[in-house]
Amino acid sequence: MNGLLVRVGADLSVGGGSWNGPVDMTTGEFAYVAIPETACIHPGLEKPYQTLAPTVEKFGVKLPSHLALRHMHLDPDFGHLTYGDQGERAKQLRNLQRDDLILFYAGLADISGAARLIYALIGVFVVDKLSNAADVSPSERDINAHTRRVLKPEATDLIVHGRPTVSGRLTQCLPIGEYRDRAYRIRRDLLVEWGDLSVKNGYVQRSARLPRLLDPPSFLRWLKAQRPTYVAANN
Repeated sequence: MNGLLVRVGADLSVGGGSWNGPVDMTTGEFAYVAIPETACIHPGLEKPYQTLAPTVEKFGVKLPSHLALRHMHLDPDFGHLTYGDQGERAKQLRNLQRDDLILFYAGLADISGAARLIYALIGVFVVDKLSNAADVSPSERDINAHTRRVLKPEATDLIVHGRPTVSGRLTQCLPIGEYRDRAYRIRRDLLVEWGDLSVKNGYVQRSARLPRLLDPPSFLRWLKAQRPTYVAANN
């Protein structure tokens, strides 16, 4: 079994400005706010940020003006249980097989006003299958952000499909990170419980290569103990 960690969601490093999706740490509820789309999208397949306005307003915040009129690069798309990627990361993902894991985490803004971000697990895919983005038929373009683009995907662009019922967005996020040694990292106690990661000292800020679980069965035992629930929906 293999397991990869993928950081997702709008933030400073990927064009989200200084804004992160909100989380209520008293309940674990959060809003999944994807990164901005930078390419032309097939008409009718756009995913406007404005559709998130009612969701984020439940947390007492508003969409910032620099996002309100833009469209999302909705990836992963928990509604369709797909995740697309390209380049070096797609090469890593191509090594995944059925029943392997993708763990999606994000830096979330605590609505209580805490200074630091909350690094938390927000979704899990148990891999069902892999497909080439370029092979997706026109009738199925809406399954993923990479296939919604007008420009045809590169031959190396990959889409990972999560298995229904055991994959999806978490209804309550699971905090996994802390700020130490001048970076956000997986908590030390979790590194022990999970059997460590392929990256030094649990480093999980964005990088070209995806962190890998060194002991996926240990992670699964931890995850099961959290009693997570999943939904096939983005918010």
